[in-house]
Amino acid sequence: MAGVASCLLLSSSLGAQLTTISTSPSLFLSPCCILFLPGTMEEVTKVTPLLLERRARQRQPTVSVLKSKLKQGVTCSGPRVRSTLTGFFPVVRWLPKYKLREYVWGDLMSGVIVGIILVPQAIAYCLLAGVEPIYGLYTSFYANIIYFLMGTSRHVSVGIFSLMSLMVGQVVDKEMFLAGFDLNEDSGPDAFNATLGINLTAGKLHSVELMGLQCGKECYSITIAAALTFLAGVYQLIMAVFRLGFVSVYLSSPMLDGFATGASFTILTVQAKYLLGLKIPRHQGYGTVVVTWINIFANIHKTNLCDLITSAISISVLVAGKEIQERYKERLKIPLPTELIVVAGATLASHFGELNSNYGSSVSGHIPTGFIAPQVPSFSLMPRLALDAIPLAVISFAFTVSLSEMFAKKNGYTVRPNQEMLAISFCNIIPSFFRCFTTSAALAKTMVKDSTGCQTQVSSLISALVVLLVVLYFAPFFYALQKCVLACIIIVSLRGALRKFKDIPAKWRASRNDGIVWLVTMSATALISVELGLLVGIVFSMICIIFKTQNPKVSLLGRANDTNLYEDMDEYKNLMPPPRVHVFRFQAPLYYANKDSFLRSLYKAVGVEPFLELTKRRKAEKKAKEMSSKQAKANGDKNNGEVVIGLIQRELDFHTMVLDCSAIPFIDSTGMATFKGLVKEYKEIGVSTLFANCNTSVIDTLQKGQFFGENDKDMSSLLFHTVHAAVLHANSTSAESKSEDSVV
Repeated sequence: MAGVASCLLLSSSLGAQLTTISTSPSLFLSPCCILFLPGTMEEVTKVTPLLLERRARQRQPTVSVLKSKLKQGVTCSGPRVRSTLTGFFPVVRWLPKYKLREYVWGDLMSGVIVGIILVPQAIAYCLLAGVEPIYGLYTSFYANIIYFLMGTSRHVSVGIFSLMSLMVGQVVDKEMFLAGFDLNEDSGPDAFNATLGINLTAGKLHSVELMGLQCGKECYSITIAAALTFLAGVYQLIMAVFRLGFVSVYLSSPMLDGFATGASFTILTVQAKYLLGLKIPRHQGYGTVVVTWINIFANIHKTNLCDLITSAISISVLVAGKEIQERYKERLKIPLPTELIVVAGATLASHFGELNSNYGSSVSGHIPTGFIAPQVPSFSLMPRLALDAIPLAVISFAFTVSLSEMFAKKNGYTVRPNQEMLAISFCNIIPSFFRCFTTSAALAKTMVKDSTGCQTQVSSLISALVVLLVVLYFAPFFYALQKCVLACIIIVSLRGALRKFKDIPAKWRASRNDGIVWLVTMSATALISVELGLLVGIVFSMICIIFKTQNPKVSLLGRANDTNLYEDMDEYKNLMPPPRVHVFRFQAPLYYANKDSFLRSLYKAVGVEPFLELTKRRKAEKKAKEMSSKQAKANGDKNNGEVVIGLIQRELDFHTMVLDCSAIPFIDSTGMATFKGLVKEYKEIGVSTLFANCNTSVIDTLQKGQFFGENDKDMSSLLFHTVHAAVLHANSTSAESKSEDSVV
């Protein structure tokens, strides 16, 4: 035993005998160790206290916990009411502390700039949503006001978003098609006068009865969008009330990036017909991208040259403005209002050139001024829209919460995710009564606010005032604005998302799993549909995680020189496996789905499968018994067979197996049963199984399942705090058993 350190786990029967050497004041022993150094056991003089002792935790009864929470929830007092109101309307907290001289210039500047950008985008995104341009202005106005009152982020810009508009437009077109409206129509009756009493099919005016009134094409489209928006807001409100924000954790970053890129490609495809001046309906069903491009090329001979030339000029100016903005962003104090310049120039050219009457170019048409009276969303449509609103609700709040947290971290403050969900839910519920469609936080406008000195949500109030001026006074001036110009604004705004294609090689090198998730989600979104693309992305991301837990990295560990450090022998050099001990590490939770993978990898790593080893031994024993019986009959010796049988027992190259559980975060009942079976099966072939580095969650599960026997009597001989302690215990136990055998 000289020069060999051995370590035994503390047991109740030996607890009083634990000792340590008093010659070195800096020597601390493991709570589970007896240290044997050169010399005799008489050198051991001092009892070592336990260094790690579990705290006794007393769980309160569930009934009392519920009672206390209920009492706390229904308690009403002045401070509690004040806290609830200020929590619901954060503006009450920060507005009285507003530093006018410090903040007002940045907020005013960013609010005006975002408002100027917002106006042409609000009109343009109505093409995606399938509604009249005025509703985009309404949506932008109400969303900014409500988020100003309820939002906790200082920089997020909430309003119309291209992805939300696309998803709304797909639902609107589907319901319009089912209602019998002709989607080939370039224009129809005005939304405010759409109560004509005539039905139209095959090119005639068509209307449906809704809430006791005849509703035409534009009236029906915004009614669908408002009902859909109301439902999405209600879903978000439910998620906020029940604190279901954890749903967003299943939307991984690669999945969201792939979804946004696929949706951007769909938006580009849907808008391409306006660039060429083609009057083809939006495809209903799956494969929108493929079918739309087929229709475009089939009708390309009908291209309107006026729209094509206008589109080329508009895209050139917009892209040039964006490139100048990016190249000289450090010198430019404010973003270039390229969209507003293009809209103003194109509107003037279309008006004075009479492009609509002379060349048949599609224009926005009359945009009325003022607001309309609030109207309850159509509840009769909601059963048909219930499923369609779910992806809208999830994507809307996911983008809003992620953007608010991202910019809060960047600017050094905190946001409340649950309040963000409440804010975005009311940004959808309340505006739905005013004929608005679904909103979300928009990355591009949020970045503009951040870069132009925004300090608080007062900037959103300024942006809403800019939109208000347009709604009240300037909306009719956009009558001659060509739809192809609006399509150009939408397409150029997708540059950031479409540039993600360049990141594919980098994503693949960083993580193949993330790269595959991105490609699958993007492909499904672009080639099948936006809604199914989202579902496919979520399911595929979860399948990838499950696959990784079912096929995790496993390794045999070796010791680094004379230290207590054990690491993967395949990954590090100069590691020595402990003699006649296998140390196995499994880097995943052990549960019902991967227990077979765990056993297969363990058997392969140690080279011995207990069942097969037992079968071999039994066969060898049976064969030896038959041979010894024949020999005994031949020699007349009755004891020779027993001696032969004892000699044929095969000795393995290891006597102990240590499972390093440091990378196992949790186990379930199936995992515990797997551990039980493992200990039993290897014990039958003379191999001990020890466990090291188990976290408290794993230990608690094992204790609840009586893995260590009654009152955890076997815990001291099975469980160790470190791999090294387990290895020392294994060698010490093996040495003792050999000495006992030799004495016998």
